[in-house]
Amino acid sequence: MDLYLLLVTVSATIFTLLCSTIFFIVYGKFRVQENKIIASSSPPSPKSSLPRNWTPDVFPSFHGADVRKSFLSHFLKECRSKAISLFIDNEITRGEYIGPELKKAIQGSRIAIVLLSKRYASSSWCLDELVEIMKCKEELGQTVIPVFYKVDPTDVKKQAGEFGKVFKETCKGKRNEVIVKWSLALAKVATLAGYHSKNWDNEAKMVEDVATEVAKKLFNSTPSRDFDEFIGMEAHMNKISRVLRTDLDEVRMIGIWGPAGIGKTTIARCLFNQLSDTFQYSVFMMNVKTMYTPPVCSDDYTVKLHLQQKLLSQLTNQKEEDLKISHLGVAQERLKDKKVLVVLDNVDRLVQLEAMAKKTGWFGNGSRIIITTQDRKILKAHGITDIYKVDFPSDREAIQMFCMYAFGQKSPEDGFEMLVWQVTRLAGRLPLGLRVMGSYFRGMSKEEWENTLPGLRMCLDGEIESILMFSYNALSHENKDLFLHIACFFNYGWIEKVVEHLSKRFSDVRQQLNVLAEKSLIFLEIGRVSMHDMLVQLGGNIVRKQPTEPGQRQFLVDKREICEVLADGSAGSRSVIGIKFYGNKINVSERAFEGMSNLQFLRIRQERDGEGDTFHLFGGPSYLSRQLRLLDWKYFPMTCLHCIPNPELLVELIMFCSKLEKLWEGTKLLSNLKWVRLRDSKNLKDVSSLSTATSLQELDLTGCSSLVKLPYSIGNATNLQFLSLRSCSSLVELPSSIGNAIRNLEVLDFFDCSSLEEVPSSIGNATNLKHLNFSRCSSLVELPASIGNLHKLESLNLKKCCKLEVLPVNINLKSLRELDLADCSLMKSFPEISTNIEYLDLTGTAIKQVPSSIRSVHEQHRNTRDFSLDQENLSSSSTCTQWMQRAFVTPAASNFIIRTRRRRLRVSGETRLLLS
Repeated sequence: MDLYLLLVTVSATIFTLLCSTIFFIVYGKFRVQENKIIASSSPPSPKSSLPRNWTPDVFPSFHGADVRKSFLSHFLKECRSKAISLFIDNEITRGEYIGPELKKAIQGSRIAIVLLSKRYASSSWCLDELVEIMKCKEELGQTVIPVFYKVDPTDVKKQAGEFGKVFKETCKGKRNEVIVKWSLALAKVATLAGYHSKNWDNEAKMVEDVATEVAKKLFNSTPSRDFDEFIGMEAHMNKISRVLRTDLDEVRMIGIWGPAGIGKTTIARCLFNQLSDTFQYSVFMMNVKTMYTPPVCSDDYTVKLHLQQKLLSQLTNQKEEDLKISHLGVAQERLKDKKVLVVLDNVDRLVQLEAMAKKTGWFGNGSRIIITTQDRKILKAHGITDIYKVDFPSDREAIQMFCMYAFGQKSPEDGFEMLVWQVTRLAGRLPLGLRVMGSYFRGMSKEEWENTLPGLRMCLDGEIESILMFSYNALSHENKDLFLHIACFFNYGWIEKVVEHLSKRFSDVRQQLNVLAEKSLIFLEIGRVSMHDMLVQLGGNIVRKQPTEPGQRQFLVDKREICEVLADGSAGSRSVIGIKFYGNKINVSERAFEGMSNLQFLRIRQERDGEGDTFHLFGGPSYLSRQLRLLDWKYFPMTCLHCIPNPELLVELIMFCSKLEKLWEGTKLLSNLKWVRLRDSKNLKDVSSLSTATSLQELDLTGCSSLVKLPYSIGNATNLQFLSLRSCSSLVELPSSIGNAIRNLEVLDFFDCSSLEEVPSSIGNATNLKHLNFSRCSSLVELPASIGNLHKLESLNLKKCCKLEVLPVNINLKSLRELDLADCSLMKSFPEISTNIEYLDLTGTAIKQVPSSIRSVHEQHRNTRDFSLDQENLSSSSTCTQWMQRAFVTPAASNFIIRTRRRRLRVSGETRLLLS
């Protein structure tokens, strides 16, 4: 225990230090590098003293005699004060051509200043520099700022006037191609936006303005490295730009929505760093929820004033104590004509938006208000429709994120691959979890990783838990209760079932599920309720930390504690409403459940049967609560459900691989029972107890290989939506009453009911049926003519029904697309049961002639590539072809050939594949 505490303490210390480092990486602002080499008018030090990798911020191209002692000297001084480094070529000997050192300086500079003076064109050196500068602009995107110093831009463009005369003089004796390059470079630079000395009365002011613009462009063009470590950030920026639409002049409010720890704040911070310089005013309001203590009245005026004051003070860079506002109209009054960027991070109440960004009309054209929140409902309530949902990273990105913090690189170090996979599976794909987990493991040896993993499976890092706990604590008492129910018991459950199970405890389960979903604490997707693994662990931790003995808690989810409570007949209490055990071995005392009079949900999933070794029940039956609504017990060891003498409230019964032979003795009231799954209970012979389960919607008897018959009372289950008798290999007959139960079914599965001899005509009542499977019903002799009533049937599988000789005649299953008669060896004739078959398998049959219905399809498509059939001397040795997309399948020795792209026909025989 002491060692465990030591590990926790050390890991917490490491985590704190790493997170501090990460914080400054993420939230560091642009800074001008210190110790930059600043050029000045004083003689520079020899070039050899400069760092080899040094490149200047700005390359100035100028004619020294015109500007060195006037404009240039003032410009150098101004640049020095703004920490801008310039390249000065005092030490370079000028020759006929510019050398490689000068070209390197031009190419390495982020901005080129071209000082176009009267005598600029007198220097071939300057003109060569200009050609190289314009080349860098086109090829490298270099910024070029022309300054027209006592010269007209038009004269430069056209090489006219005094400037033109000087240029023509320089061109004497030069090759034509050189002159053309110079002329084009001058024409191009003259069309760029720049500065004209005639527009300034004060040369010093002009110099200051030029230097200020250069400084601004340098800052704006400085690429941020703050987010280089964040995997997937570029993709986020690309996606959210479609929502931001900074090209539009309208005011937009944008929501960034997702669960805690997924990276909403990081994304917003990256956006802010990219965009803030393009707005007049900008502010990042960090963690707004902590600025606001809920008052008794949700629209407390004083609280709103306080929040608005904070916004304005940070936006205008004023001290809060110096900025006092008297009413809530001040923000609109001050900001209505200003283009602002406002980020409101971690908003959790509508009143916060009402105080700081009530309407788009508060802000000037082009403004953007970005709100990050876990609660989508707040965004909707505020009328925000432009919402960017932050999705979880892909598995590949999750591993890269983890590795960045664990190893300082995007991939695992050699030998750590499997360990990395295990940890990322444990952490899920939550970026915050990946960050903290990675930081925790950084610097550890492989052995330390292996020793640490088991403990981490049982607990969460403090920082993650504190963040997630914040969201949990903000819930109402009832929503906290629902959160714990899902975390401890119903994660990944079907929404319909979760609602039914909890309907007695919560007034409006669906609405409350929506509340949790809006707060990103659960997800409602594809019909299921799901919760992130870290939130599930949080729920378990909350329960385990309750200041009571395990048997006095609401839920039991810890394997060790469950074993202790169930082995002790007096440990349980009426406080326990749910037990979930996933493990190997469990001992249950005779009186284990006696005190748990309020137990509603019991799930025991043993990892293996072990032929009785994994489960021990002391004494006689341990009766379960009459409040029980869900019983899920894999490898249940008893032959009957004596342990539930009063199942009136039971809603769901799941008994996979049980030892049950029957459900109950006699009749029990089961009016609430909706879902029964007894899959692979191989000893089960009697399900007559279900006669009172009139609300039954699902009955799964797959693999109940001792079940001989269904009771006639199955017809009472008129609400049945799913029935599987798959692999009930002893099932001999079906009661005629089954027709009442299967009216609503779309799928009916009798696969491998190898003893089933006949099907009642009442099967024709299943008029909604789409898929009917009798595959491997090897004792089935015939199908009733009533299957002709199944007008919605799309597929009929009779594969390996080896005693089936004929199909009903004079029926037309209009919707039937797939018919599988493979290995129906006694079948000799093919009746016309459908004209729309697209897949037909006659392999292993004795059918000698393709029916006219199939031929009519062939005739319709004879001249198309969708379906073609060339018939030649059809005989008993018919040949089969199998459809494959983008391929023709042709028999090696065929009596007729079928070629198909979309439609599928399979008859019999050897095939070979010819690619189309």
